Amino acid sequence: MTLLAIGDVCGEPGLRCCERHLRALRRDYGADICVVNGENADVLGILPAQARRLTEAGADFVTLGNHTCRKRQIIPYLDEEPRLLRPANYGEAMPGRGFAVTTLRGGKRLCVANLLGRLNCDWNTESPFAALDRLIAAAGAELYAVDFHAEATSEKAALAYYADGRVCVLFGTHTHVQTSDERVLRGGLGFITDLGMCGAADSVLGVEPEQSVAYFTGGPPSQYRCPSGQAVIEGAVFTVDEASARCAAVERIRLRV
Repeated sequence: MTLLAIGDVCGEPGLRCCERHLRALRRDYGADICVVNGENADVLGILPAQARRLTEAGADFVTLGNHTCRKRQIIPYLDEEPRLLRPANYGEAMPGRGFAVTTLRGGKRLCVANLLGRLNCDWNTESPFAALDRLIAAAGAELYAVDFHAEATSEKAALAYYADGRVCVLFGTHTHVQTSDERVLRGGLGFITDLGMCGAADSVLGVEPEQSVAYFTGGPPSQYRCPSGQAVIEGAVFTVDEASARCAAVERIRLRV
C-alpha cells in the first residue's frame, strides 16, 4: 500500500492547489489512499462545500483538528459524510466519527483515524493515548494510519513510539511547518512530526504576512486573510508492506506550484 498524506489545507489557495495537483500527485506516486487535513480550508474551520471540493479533488479521507466545529454549518455534515473524520478523542456527544475502515485491493482492511493533541492545543479531550487503544480495539483492522493533529512535537513523537508495532503510519499536522524527521521506527511505524501545509507560499502559516506582523506588533485582531500568488503543497508518501503491516519507507513531498 502507498499512502499519500497532505498537510493542512489553508484557505482558497490551498483548495485550488489540491484541485489542480492532487490527482497528478496520486498518479505520480501510485498512491492507493490519499488523506488530506482540511480543518483550515476556510482558514479557521471548514464548510461542507469545501470538504466536498477536497474529496472531489482526490482525497479519500479528509481529517480535521482543533477547529473542527469552528464553522457551525459543518456540524450536521460530520454525520452525513463518512469520509470526513474529526478527532476520535472528542467526547461521545460530538457528531461524526473519528475513524473509518476501508478495504484495500489486496483484501486487507485499513483504518484511517484522526486524533487531537492536548498539550498547548485542547485539554477538553480524552487522552490521545487512551483513544488510540480504544479505536484499535473497535476497528479490528490489519493496518492503521493516524493523523495526529497536535501542537507539541514531543507529544507527537511520544504517541508515535507508543503506537509503534500496532500502527503502520502516523503523521503530525497542525503547525503548518514541515519537519525533516521522517523515519521508520523499530516496530515498523512510519512517522513524520508534521506534514506542513497546502496554501500560499509567501505567507505566515498560510496567512498574509502583513496581517501576522500587525498582530504580533500589537495591532487589533482581524479575520485571517490568505494571500494570492504561488502556492506550496507539502506532505509525505508512506510505503507499507501489507503482509507484515510495517512501513518500509517515508518520503517527504514539498512542491511550489
